[in-house]
Amino acid sequence: MSWMKKIPEAAQTYLAANRLDEVECVVADLPGIARGKAVPAAKWEKQQQFHLPNSIYFQTITGGWGEAAGPDGFLEPDMILKPDLSTATAAPWAHDGTLQVIHDAFDQKGNPIAFAPRNVLRRVCDLYAKEGWSPIIAPEMEFYLVARNTDPAKPIAPMMGRTGRPAAGRQAYSMTAVDDYGPVIDDIYEYAEIQGFEIDGITQEGGAGQLEINLRHGDPIKLADEVFFFKRLIREATLKHDCFATFMAKPIEGEPGSAMHVHHSVVDADGHNIFTGPEGGETNAFFHFIGGLQEYMPSAIALIAPYVNSYRRYVPDEAAPVNLEWGRDNRTTGIRIPISDPAARRIENRLPGMDCNPYLCIAASLACGYLGMKNEIRPDKRWRGEAQDSEAAIAESLWTALDLFDEAKDLHKVLGPDFARVFSIVKRAEYTEFLQVISPWEREHLLLNV
Repeated sequence: MSWMKKIPEAAQTYLAANRLDEVECVVADLPGIARGKAVPAAKWEKQQQFHLPNSIYFQTITGGWGEAAGPDGFLEPDMILKPDLSTATAAPWAHDGTLQVIHDAFDQKGNPIAFAPRNVLRRVCDLYAKEGWSPIIAPEMEFYLVARNTDPAKPIAPMMGRTGRPAAGRQAYSMTAVDDYGPVIDDIYEYAEIQGFEIDGITQEGGAGQLEINLRHGDPIKLADEVFFFKRLIREATLKHDCFATFMAKPIEGEPGSAMHVHHSVVDADGHNIFTGPEGGETNAFFHFIGGLQEYMPSAIALIAPYVNSYRRYVPDEAAPVNLEWGRDNRTTGIRIPISDPAARRIENRLPGMDCNPYLCIAASLACGYLGMKNEIRPDKRWRGEAQDSEAAIAESLWTALDLFDEAKDLHKVLGPDFARVFSIVKRAEYTEFLQVISPWEREHLLLNV
């Protein structure tokens, strides 16, 4: 079969040992949830595309809908979804041989769906390509392993470790803490190997049951695909061990939040890092990229912190930065310059939460850097010392962040005006849904006291 030669080697190896029974045709919606169809292998091999209604991109995280269909009304026309065979990967938790394949979304005239997150990221990467640039990114994924939580009214708790006690907390970089949930990590490694994903390392973070996985640097779309796949991979691995994985930005009261730090560099047509000059020094492009993050990231916060819970992570004097200062090897600044050789010089955006859609988060961060380089924006003076002393420079709530995003017309031009319209409508609908829920805090403190 000719398509077999077009899929990655890891997928070919998987199919050599497993009879293909089913193909999961998936796309990422605005929250980053996998939507699609499970198709019998024999049928999938005979078709080159399939259909889904465009309304999947108007859904909120609760399953509600934003009125984002446009002037024609909520007709739910079918999109044309075409497989990207380079994304084919195993679903090793499935009982029968199963492949997952990410699809790209087009309208019936063949135009990319402007509000499909993967298309948004591709649009930004194409703007880089027109300048002769290729962005390189590397994501760091933080998440919690927690006890099963089937009652939303109950607080989330860390998973039970092998000692019979909750997983060790506040022991950052502890190998003992990592060993405490070794069987889960073993399955994460196994699934990643079967799927052909390279993990750069796993460490214990500062929260109880909180881990960080670093991925190897590479093409933005490929890495966003991997984060998209990894979220599902990790969830499936934890379910085997009677626990959950959560990518909420702030799942446990009193514990650190979970981030998705993104490292950026940009290379030219010859593969040279444009952040580094001939003598190894920092270039104007390097400083302009930082300047772009400082200038435009306040308007992009809604994309990297897309939920009400996201803003519980942005607490002064906690682990997450709440500023847009830049510093060298300084983890209190929102923009950090890690220690590196000149050829590997990169810029780390420490603001995104792990609850983001990886396509939209990476697109937003690259868009800010792109605008900085195109508009030759100089950054503020390098911050020295602890940046908690800086004035907060980001929104403190989702609603404020959306107001800033709606006003950011330069950012809309890069990400796509139709995407900006749909995203804002859906997120505001989601916020309205949140306002209908009465929290335990309100019942405890307001019921009898006001």
